[in-house]
This record gives sequence, C-alpha cells and structure tokens, in this order.
Amino acid sequence: MKKEPLWTKDFLGISFISFFLFVVFYILLTTLPIYVLEDLNSSESSVGLVTGVFLIAAVLCRPFTGKWIDVIGRKKILLFAVAIFFISSLLYQWASSVTFLVILRFLHGIGFGMATTATGAIVADIIPDRRKGEGLGYYALFMNLAMVIGPFTGLTIVQFTNFSWLFNLCLIMAIIAFILSFIVHIPEASPANNESKNEQSGFSISSFFEKNAVPVAIVGGILALAYSGVLSFISIYANELGLIEAASFFFVVYAAFIIASRPFTGRWFDMYGENRIVYPAIILFAIGMLMLSFATNTFFFLLAGGLIGLGYGNLSPALQTIAIQSSDSSKSGLATSTFFTFFDSGIGIGSYALGVIAVYTSFSNLYLILAGVVLLSFVAYHFLHGRNVLNVQKQTKQQLTKNIT
Repeated sequence: MKKEPLWTKDFLGISFISFFLFVVFYILLTTLPIYVLEDLNSSESSVGLVTGVFLIAAVLCRPFTGKWIDVIGRKKILLFAVAIFFISSLLYQWASSVTFLVILRFLHGIGFGMATTATGAIVADIIPDRRKGEGLGYYALFMNLAMVIGPFTGLTIVQFTNFSWLFNLCLIMAIIAFILSFIVHIPEASPANNESKNEQSGFSISSFFEKNAVPVAIVGGILALAYSGVLSFISIYANELGLIEAASFFFVVYAAFIIASRPFTGRWFDMYGENRIVYPAIILFAIGMLMLSFATNTFFFLLAGGLIGLGYGNLSPALQTIAIQSSDSSKSGLATSTFFTFFDSGIGIGSYALGVIAVYTSFSNLYLILAGVVLLSFVAYHFLHGRNVLNVQKQTKQQLTKNIT
C-alpha cells in the first residue's frame, strides 16, 4: 500500500509557524532575565515574575482555546492568536519598566498559549492517520530545534549588541509566523455530534478538558516537572561542576540525539504501538537524569544530555499523539489543549518547587530525586494507559488464535 504523503506544503507551513513561535519564546526566556537585571535595574524577584506570568497566562488560556478551536474553528483561532503574538512582539521596544513588561508578558503568554494549542490541533488533522506518530514526532522536532537555536541566538545577540536588535529579530519571526498563518490551508474538524455540541456549549469541566486525554496528560505533567529541573538549573549545575563551557553544548547534544532517533521512533510508534516507545523512553530519561546526578566531567555531562534527548525528547510527541488518538476526532483541539495544560503546569510548578528544594540540597541530589520522579511516571503511565494497551493486544491475539483454530 502506498504511503499517504506527510511532507506536504501545509505540514511544513504549520511546523514552521510553530518553530518561529518557539524560537521567540526561547530567545526571550533566556535573555529577559538579563534585560530585567541590567537594563531595567530591577531585582531577581522581578525576573521570576516576568518569567512566571508568561507561563501562567499560557496555562490559563489553553483550556478555553481547546474549546474555541473545536467550536469556532482552527483557522480563526490561529489567526487571532498569532496576531496577539505579533502585536506583543512589537511592543517590547517600549518595555521600559517592569510593570509594563509584566503586563506585556501576560499578553504575550496568551498569544503563545493559544497559538501553540491551535498549531498542535491543526497538525494532528493534517497528518495522515496511519502516520500520526511519525508526523507528530517530526512536528515536535521543529520545537526541539527551536529550543537549541533560540537560546544560542538570543545570548549571542545580547553579547555583541543591544536588546533593540534582539526585539527586532523577535518581531521579524512573529511577522513570518503571521504571514504563514494566512498561507497555510487548514482543514476544519468533522462536525461534532449533538452530544458533543451540548457539552461544548456549557461551562462544565468536560467542556474545557477532554477526559480521554487526561490520563496520559497527567503522565506528561509528571515528566515535564522532572524536565523543568534541566531547563531551569542546568547552567547553574554546570558552573558548580566547573563545566560551564560544556553547558552551552548540552542542548546541542540533546537535539542531535533527537534528530538522529526521530526518523525511527515515529515510525516504530505507528508500527508497533505506543508502549514500545514510551516504556523504553522513560527508562532512558531516568538513566540520563541519574547520569547527570553523578556527572563529574564533560563526557558524562554531555552523554546525560543525549540520553535525556532520546528519552524525554521522544516522550513528548508520543504522549501528545496518544492524547489525540484517545479522543474523538471532533475534539482534537480540546485533547491538545488538555495535554499542554498539564505539560505547562508541570514546567511551571517544577521551576518554582525545585528552586525551593535546591536551597536545601545540592543539585546533584536534586537530579537524583528527579530520576525517581521519572520512574514514578513509568508506574503512572502503566496504570493510567499502558496496561490497557497490553490488555487490548492480549485480547486481539487470543481472538486471532481462536479464529485460526
């Protein structure tokens, strides 16, 4: 049977929209603390507020966006969201006070949360059903690349020039994403049945969260909490180990391992099922965190980054795929927003809670604890989803054996 095409104009278009959104996100995530401290002459607490308010806004708007995507339409929501993102990017040139910057970050977080929820739902509709795991894996790769390119670009610019240039670059990327939003053809989801419409028109919890996506979203939230320790503290930990030069290559190695594995893991997901990807990936993630905890030289530090890339880097698209496939096709937007709401909450809660824990212990012990948290997600995944897959496979095998005999 001939494969349905994956690398279409629309798939590439929505993937590049996501890429530019995330590049801007990571550029500002890594450079705004410097801007707040040095250009605005403010305190560390202001840095936490500027960072946190963005994630809070993204988390708050995702459930509403998931509902609106399936009711109002994907194209309209995407255009509206990217327009907010574009306008916010434009206003950074006038962010001359912490108060204005906090308000701007909240607005920007709304645009980012809505836009990334919309792109996640849209790409799920564009990808052929038989290649869902492979397609979402490649889509996630664009975000992984943004995670490497964004911080490197942002820190390089502020090192050699000023923030005006940086904000202009973010604006250009936002404009490109906005233009691509008009060009990409976006299929609308199949109309929901009457029961679904009644659900969506009310204000019950089920109208903002897709219940079938919640179990795997919980697993994603636990894993995101563990990964927030890498995002928030890896540079500080590297400096503590005397490996500060290696820190800049940590995410490069992380991305390299993802790029090398992605052509295989997505296909294996579609061919052999989710458990064959998720269980090994969680183990690899845990081993990477454990290795990070005991790293004393550059080789083991960077190898830990590679294993975390193989593990966590493949878990995120796999779990998102499961969340979408577990839900009705008319609720793919709601399923996407449910998954990312738990994911963002894990990152946000982890960044704050782990910072508190780090005061009372070493970073080495912190990563050891997080290795345990990752293993906890293994148990959570098994009982919330994995064992159901095993039971279905067992029943299918028994039925086939019965039919043969």
